[in-house]
Amino acid sequence: MRARVTTIGGVIVMSALLILYMWAAGFQAWLMITTGDPLVVVMGLALIIFPLVGVWALSREIMFGIRSSRLAQRLSDEGEAPLAELPTRPSGRVDRAAADAVFPTFAAQVEETPDDWRAWFRLGLAYDASGDRRRARGAIRRAIALAR
Repeated sequence: MRARVTTIGGVIVMSALLILYMWAAGFQAWLMITTGDPLVVVMGLALIIFPLVGVWALSREIMFGIRSSRLAQRLSDEGEAPLAELPTRPSGRVDRAAADAVFPTFAAQVEETPDDWRAWFRLGLAYDASGDRRRARGAIRRAIALAR
């Protein structure tokens, strides 16, 4: 539970800093737009894009975290704890060699039942434990879509 509290605290701090940055960039853009100088106005309009992209990215990441946490809780409620039996390092992360060893099992489950969100979620956890974060996020996004 301590890791979850630390993670939530980190998300809150980083989100607050990003919001502060977006406010500062938006305020600077507003000042530039109100100058009346055509070149500065165009630069101000271009600067408005950064806070908008920031809001979009922040909201997308927060929603990904919320949805993936809900799926993890659903699996836990069903009595499933993928990778829980694997050895861990002192940091608490799953041993990479052990994760690599069970990875084919999770990949085979996805091939057998490609419409099962649980199989995709377990595959995402396996990718993450093996160090492939890009594929892990893709598999978990697929699980979120299938769970709807």
